[in-house]
Amino acid sequence: MSWYLKALKNYVGFSGRARRREYWFFTLFSFLVTIALSILDIIIFNLSSETVLGMFTGAYALAVLMPTFAVAFRRLHDTGRSGWWFLISLVPIIGIFVLFVFLLLDSQPGENQYGPFPEGS
Repeated sequence: MSWYLKALKNYVGFSGRARRREYWFFTLFSFLVTIALSILDIIIFNLSSETVLGMFTGAYALAVLMPTFAVAFRRLHDTGRSGWWFLISLVPIIGIFVLFVFLLLDSQPGENQYGPFPEGS
């Protein structure tokens, strides 16, 4: 939970570095919250399976949009890549897999051009 809150507090911090733990715990917690809110949307608003987003899920998605981009950019910085590599996800089929591999890679040890090695991981 602390990694999730750390990413939310730095929601507009596109500079610096984010360790794998910060990125993946943020992603996991966001996924779990989205599932819980989807269930609430289905129960409260009687949504069918054809409905893409309910009110709660849509509001949450908008609320975490910037923090999601920011932590992904910082994670790419931690691997020594520019945050612009995030745009590779726009390439059909292969792009999302390439980005996924980049986000899985280990950190560059020591300081890199994006900042010092993040502590506490």
